[in-house]
Amino acid sequence: MLTEPRSGRLAAWGNALLAGLVSPDEAAERIADDDGRHRVALSGEPGGPVGLTLALGRLRALGAVGLRVALPVPGHPLGLSGPPEFNARALEAEEAVLVHGTALGLVPVVHEAGPEGAGPEDVHTEVLWECLPVREAPPADVPSLAEAERELAEALREATEVLTRLDVAGSGPVADAALEAYRARMEAGRQLLAPGYPPRAVRVLELAQRVGALVSIAYGGGAGDGREHGGAVSASEIAARAAALRPVERTARRAQVAAYNAYAEELERRREGGRP
Repeated sequence: MLTEPRSGRLAAWGNALLAGLVSPDEAAERIADDDGRHRVALSGEPGGPVGLTLALGRLRALGAVGLRVALPVPGHPLGLSGPPEFNARALEAEEAVLVHGTALGLVPVVHEAGPEGAGPEDVHTEVLWECLPVREAPPADVPSLAEAERELAEALREATEVLTRLDVAGSGPVADAALEAYRARMEAGRQLLAPGYPPRAVRVLELAQRVGALVSIAYGGGAGDGREHGGAVSASEIAARAAALRPVERTARRAQVAAYNAYAEELERRREGGRP
């Protein structure tokens, strides 16, 4: 969770574009980030997949009023509302975007592209967002920003205590490098969310990423048991670490979704409040 999900960038900057707060070109650039190309396969559109700016314009013409994020994992359909076919695809990708007002959802299919035999420097990432029908219903297990902020504060304490108790509190060169990379991104003033989001959403997302960074460091790479960080290595200790960190990781993911969805949720509240 050290990196932001593609669905988060699409929802955040797509919402800003729908609200007229950024230009189509800026939204597309921010969504793509370091990827080579993003395309969207809209249902029923002739000519095949289209670029982000054209796709977002067409979704707005279809009635899109806000974009929401889902970050599901097995056993936790976070942010999903059905039907089962869409949920299964989103679960496979571990992320999706729900387009409120159109009963449509977008699921990313990611692959590496480049000339045959190319080196890493000549390979780029291409993303195809496939469009599928969704059920217009409340998303699963998404907290309010206030709830997410309270839960994160406790989760951060729990994560720190777990890492200290299991002797993996940032020890080892891999953990040090991961923490330094995270701090560098924060100190570089990276814009976590697009214009229009409330300050609390930015605060919640930043804290969720801090918690996610600690969880990632604790799990480590490779087998995901944190051995390279110089900490506990016995099977029982590895199992204890996983059991202790699982609810912390879940809290961080829930908070991420709450932050990315805050703009669309606020628009929905305003529309509900304006109804006679």
